[in-house]
Amino acid sequence: MNRTLRAAAVLAAAALALTGCAGGAASTPSPSATAEKSGVSGELTVYAAASLSGAFDAIGEAFTAENPDVRFTPVYDGSSTLVTQILEGAPADVFASADEANMDKAADVAVDPTLFASNTLVIAVPAGNPGEVETLSDLADVTTVLCAPEVPCGAATAKLLSTAGVTVDAASLEQNVTAVLTKVAASEADAGLVYATDVIGRDDVEVIVPDGADDVVNHYPIAALADAPNTEAADAFVTFVLSDAGQKIMADFGFGAP
Repeated sequence: MNRTLRAAAVLAAAALALTGCAGGAASTPSPSATAEKSGVSGELTVYAAASLSGAFDAIGEAFTAENPDVRFTPVYDGSSTLVTQILEGAPADVFASADEANMDKAADVAVDPTLFASNTLVIAVPAGNPGEVETLSDLADVTTVLCAPEVPCGAATAKLLSTAGVTVDAASLEQNVTAVLTKVAASEADAGLVYATDVIGRDDVEVIVPDGADDVVNHYPIAALADAPNTEAADAFVTFVLSDAGQKIMADFGFGAP
């Protein structure tokens, strides 16, 4: 069965499941029955941007609840690091990038990339804001950590700072947004630029929304990979992320619409 027919089968199965739910609990298929009908099983390895870790852990849990024969393994890191590993032959089934530029690098292996979320930047400071940071311009006068320019959060940071006319001599340039936030939370830096979704529910950092943040939006694409070891599970996972259930989980973690 080719990839198009497999994807169509997965969409059809999802539509039937939703129809069953509308008819009442008694007509809803059990998770095992759903998995048996779809034939989705085996290892599923998802390479996803570090900023997606919380949301994709929750999505993975929901996906495997519906497909209990699937073993979900996420790999989180900066999108540039992940795409390099994929192009070098890493056995990934799905790639979810924090920007379109890194997905474009995987154009030869990414099957029909689709946008599924968006995000913006905020200034994170340690609890108590010891550096008394209030604006983007203050980042030039305190110890600031930023994402490296080749990763999505770094590219967005460069655009935001350039637009504001602010030059920052960063104390370090990190390969993913999680590393930036970790240093700020540990008070190893007075400030850092991270995604708005990274700071939700945290009490070890404070947040400042800088002017112009709404004009610098990262759009997240997702795609199954052409040489995926488990193509059926890859297609099913992408479909789930794009579904109403998947989009609700993304929204619950603070992500915007694509």
